[in-house]
Amino acid sequence: MKQKVIITDAVDQACATMLETKGIQAEVRLKLSKDELKAILPQYEGWIIRSGTKITADLIEAATNLKVIGRAGVGVDNVDLDAATRRGVLVMNSPDGNTLSTAEHTCAMMQSLARHLPQAHASLKSGAWERNKFNGTEIFGKTLGVIGAGKIGRAVAERMRGFGMNVLAYDPMLNHAVAERLGIALVSLNELYAQSDIITVHTPLTDETNGLLNRETFAKCKKGVLVVNCARGEIINEADLLAALESGQVGGAALDVYSTEPPSPHLRPLIEHPNVVATPHIAASTKEAQFKVAEEVTAELIEALQGRSVRTSVNSFAIRMAARSEVQSFLKLAEKLGQVAGQLMDGSLQKVVVRCMGDVPKRYSELLSLAVMRGILSKWHSYVNYINASVIAHEMGVVFEEQRSDDAG
Repeated sequence: MKQKVIITDAVDQACATMLETKGIQAEVRLKLSKDELKAILPQYEGWIIRSGTKITADLIEAATNLKVIGRAGVGVDNVDLDAATRRGVLVMNSPDGNTLSTAEHTCAMMQSLARHLPQAHASLKSGAWERNKFNGTEIFGKTLGVIGAGKIGRAVAERMRGFGMNVLAYDPMLNHAVAERLGIALVSLNELYAQSDIITVHTPLTDETNGLLNRETFAKCKKGVLVVNCARGEIINEADLLAALESGQVGGAALDVYSTEPPSPHLRPLIEHPNVVATPHIAASTKEAQFKVAEEVTAELIEALQGRSVRTSVNSFAIRMAARSEVQSFLKLAEKLGQVAGQLMDGSLQKVVVRCMGDVPKRYSELLSLAVMRGILSKWHSYVNYINASVIAHEMGVVFEEQRSDDAG
């Protein structure tokens, strides 16, 4: 019987073509209600989405045969990762496909903002000739502050350095040696706010980044700072941004993303502000990017459905590691030991200690520890796997300790 994959957002035809070539049935089902989705989800082992579909815990519960979710794009904040992990559903993205398109759009937004291009365009289209009204600013010699120096942030920095900008960056994951090679000066957030003429954000949406740019942070910026957001709408407090625009503390904003999409009526004053350049979440909307993200996520999803290793999972390194041949025998042994321990237990499970000795076990200690936990928990949970073992243990209040030893035996 053919495996089936549901596609609930508009993606490149490459998705369906690649799946069918591998003998996997692809079904495109767009604009279904939540109840309609719940009724059909048990048919599918795979699910491909873009940003339009929000996969909630109740949908994951309804998808009783679901093994893998593929996000054609980078951000996975529209997927309940905790619920997916709890059910042992692998979630993967396509982190590389839209990097260039998003970076190019960010740079275009930046220059449009600095030179008032959309406003001048609209004025001329209306029949006016207002050369003196649209007096812009050069970006050469100005300072660009990049919040989040991942692939897209670095690509933006590289391109804007070509325009003669000085580039600062804040990213706790980037070390100074790498930043120096990229021609980027690593600074604190407060230093970035104080020194930047233009600020662009390229972070995922997390508890830490939600509302990162707000009334307090705008007050730390240069008066008239320009702000660009092609990442996630919620990273900027939109009400505070509108207030900062009206006061002149922020000189202009270029926005491709919004806290609600399509934007709700309360966002119209921000979008319609004369110093705002706004686009409808199209940074990754190029034919090249859409093909690349579709191809990338589909190739990975096929690998996962066929039981092979994947490289873009976002909720488990374990599946990527488990496919390595040198660890297979150790995995089987670790799981068997866990099963034996579970059978020998008398009373409630409070703590598990896994000690790994020898070269190979030490290198895969975290994965082998998950295998032990999977074996133990299989006594109580039939659906436990490498993805959800640690989550289930935590929910059970089990203390889990992993030890490594240089002793060979």
